[in-house]
Amino acid sequence: MRKDGKLGVYAGSFDPLTIGHTWMIEQGVRLFDRLVVAIGTNPDKRCAFSLEDRLEMLRASTWRHRMIKVETFSNQFLITYAKSIGASHILRGVRSQSDYEYERVMRNINGDLSREITTVFLIPPRGIADISSSMVKGLIGPAGWETIVRDYVPKPVFQKLIKAYRARSASK
Repeated sequence: MRKDGKLGVYAGSFDPLTIGHTWMIEQGVRLFDRLVVAIGTNPDKRCAFSLEDRLEMLRASTWRHRMIKVETFSNQFLITYAKSIGASHILRGVRSQSDYEYERVMRNINGDLSREITTVFLIPPRGIADISSSMVKGLIGPAGWETIVRDYVPKPVFQKLIKAYRARSASK
C-alpha cells in the first residue's frame, strides 16, 4: 500500500459483512488512494462472530484490492483512530433518516475533535439500502434462509454463516 495520497477509513463491527458494506468499500476504493477498513471493537456489544472470524471474512471479501488494509481498533473514538493512522477522511454510510441524524451528530462531534479529517457520507442504492448485519442475522434459521441470505452477503461470509449455523444446529 502506497504511503502517499488520500487515506480514508471505513469502520464498523461488520458482524457480519454485508453487500451494503462491500458497496461502501468499493466506493471508498474509487474515492481514496488508500482505504483502511477497520473493525471497531466495543466490549459492551455482543457480536455473533469473533473478531478473528470477522477479520477473516473481511479479508476474504476484499483481497482483490491492494490499496485496502484491514485493521482493528478498540477503546478509542473513530476520529482518534483515524487521526492516529494519518487518515484525511472517514467514510460513513447513510441508509435512512435515523442513520443521517446519528451520523450528522457524530460528524459534528468529530469536527470538534479534529478539523483536519473530513467525513464523507454515501447513500447506498435502493436495492441494498435496507440491508444490515442485524437484518441478515435475523433471517437465519427458518427453512429456506440460505436462499434469501445468499443474496445479502459476500460469498466468503455466506460460507461462514452456513458453517456457523450447522455447528450451532449440531450442538442442540
